[in-house]
Amino acid sequence: MTYTIKEVATKVGLTAYTLRFYDKQGLLPFVGRDQSGYRDFTEGDLHLLHTIICLKNTGMPISHIRQYIDYVMQGPQSIEQRRQLLNTHREAILAQQVKIMANLKEIDFKLDMYSDPAASELVNEELAQAKAEKEAEGLPDPFILVD
Repeated sequence: MTYTIKEVATKVGLTAYTLRFYDKQGLLPFVGRDQSGYRDFTEGDLHLLHTIICLKNTGMPISHIRQYIDYVMQGPQSIEQRRQLLNTHREAILAQQVKIMANLKEIDFKLDMYSDPAASELVNEELAQAKAEKEAEGLPDPFILVD
């Protein structure tokens, strides 16, 4: 069974435009074409496309995805290169995850503060401290209070 580009777009949650862009970027050399020149996607193509989407969603640059697909097209002799490329990408994802968690902690801290029954007092304390620091450094007060 094969799928049209429109069917694949629906299945994977991308637009046909994006799939055509991926093809022009050299990410879909494995997709065959019918006698009229239309792309014919197979189940195996969908599995590779799923990997491409995963790599893109996790921040891998298109040039690196293209390199990965080039390795795939080379067959089993490129397994070690694929493993190295994916391992490097995995490490980058883990590093980004650490940054995201640190940022999430800050957001949770602020949400907890704003959800506290004494939120107004806590915000006023922060504001007073910030104003005092500006004044101690001889800097203008950038905070505008509206009552």
